[in-house]
Amino acid sequence: MFAKSIRWRLLAWHGLILAVVVAGFGFTAYQLEYAQRLRRIDNELQQRSSLLIGAVRPLPPKGGAPTPDSRPRERPGPDRHSAGPPPEEDSSADSELRFPPNIAAQFDTSVTNASYYIVWLSDGRLQTRSANAPDDAPVPQREGADQWQSARTRGPLREFIRFTPLDRCVLVGRSIGADLVELRRLGWLLVLAGATVLALGLAGGWWVASRAMRPIEDISATAAKISTGDLSQRVNTADTDNELGRLAGVLNSTFARLESAFAQQKQFTADAAHELRTPLAVVISEAQTTLARERTAAEYRETVEACLDTAQQMRRLTESLLELARFDAGPNRLQCAPLDLAEAARACVQLIHPLADPRGIRLVLNLAPAEARGDAELLNRVITNVLTNAIHYNKPKGEVRVSTRSENGAAVLTVADTGQGVTPEDLPHIFERFFRADKSRSRANGRAGLGLAICKAIMDAHGGSIEVASEPGEGTAFAVHLPATVM
Repeated sequence: MFAKSIRWRLLAWHGLILAVVVAGFGFTAYQLEYAQRLRRIDNELQQRSSLLIGAVRPLPPKGGAPTPDSRPRERPGPDRHSAGPPPEEDSSADSELRFPPNIAAQFDTSVTNASYYIVWLSDGRLQTRSANAPDDAPVPQREGADQWQSARTRGPLREFIRFTPLDRCVLVGRSIGADLVELRRLGWLLVLAGATVLALGLAGGWWVASRAMRPIEDISATAAKISTGDLSQRVNTADTDNELGRLAGVLNSTFARLESAFAQQKQFTADAAHELRTPLAVVISEAQTTLARERTAAEYRETVEACLDTAQQMRRLTESLLELARFDAGPNRLQCAPLDLAEAARACVQLIHPLADPRGIRLVLNLAPAEARGDAELLNRVITNVLTNAIHYNKPKGEVRVSTRSENGAAVLTVADTGQGVTPEDLPHIFERFFRADKSRSRANGRAGLGLAICKAIMDAHGGSIEVASEPGEGTAFAVHLPATVM
């Protein structure tokens, strides 16, 4: 479970990076302190070795008269940056070392961490040593002809070694036990500080990860409620400035469209059932009445004709429903080709002209060339539906004005009538399915209220639009905008 949790993965990654950084910092700090202490101790031992070499005064052999000036005093050996070896010295194995009091104090064994010294001759024999020098100190070996000094650590001891030109070896060392104890204390302090920083970092990472995951948890909870059927649920979008807030906003929009689609589908199903129920009731009623007793041939014929008319009405309704269902299912494969919207409108006007003549409605045309691309069959249906509505809802001896034009790279068709118009309350719903502005007359005339909904679906498929403007008592105007190219 923890391995699959995004929160725990973020926390583990955060903790790993923090642990590596803290460990690296602590290790580096410890190594720098360790190296700095060794340099300080080496500098101290180097200074004492210089004093030691400078204090070497070989004495004459036993039995001879002291000749203090007969042999030169041994000078300090080369330091770390010396360009060459120290001066020559006397390597007599029988000589002894004498130190002035100020130098002897540097090797006082009563002082804590007192230094000690050992001097070997060129052949490896011990010349002299301090009383506190360790007995197991190995004789240093030069690793190269140009090596004059070096340092080494033996357990709790730090020793500095210097060679003279005649290969006399001088070793100065002291105990570093107290320094190692302080370094161990420093190491534990660094471990404690690192653990504290790591704990605080993990706590902060948990808090940040929890806050980052909270919107995702809200989204999951909301989606779970929606999956149970409660489409009214929305994700809390208190903070819309971050990525998850914007995601929540997009999901809320999706949920809103989903709720609207489900509501529309539910209403559509109810309306379709209602529209089909009436003609089915008519067919059943006619059949039951006719079969109740013997009828004449004329009466049977009248019943069959009534059933046929009702069946034709049902067929038109089901065809409209199937067409809308195809548009709802997804993008249709439009048979697009270049066309002139003016020519398409002129052909549709000639087709519906017989509907206008019985009512004395005059058709006024103002058709300018309007080139575009589209599916001619579907567009003819849009134009025919709009023209039929303009005639059907017009007043007797009214007028229908049809015009086309090109505007901003699109072909525009306008159909305006002088009919009864649409009220402001009904105007926003005019393209909804099964909507009828005149509810008392539409069903009686076989109109199901799907024509304008189909027109809108066709124009949406073309990437165009259909708009309506109306004034009650003065008429209604539809404007169809068809882009020059279809996506």
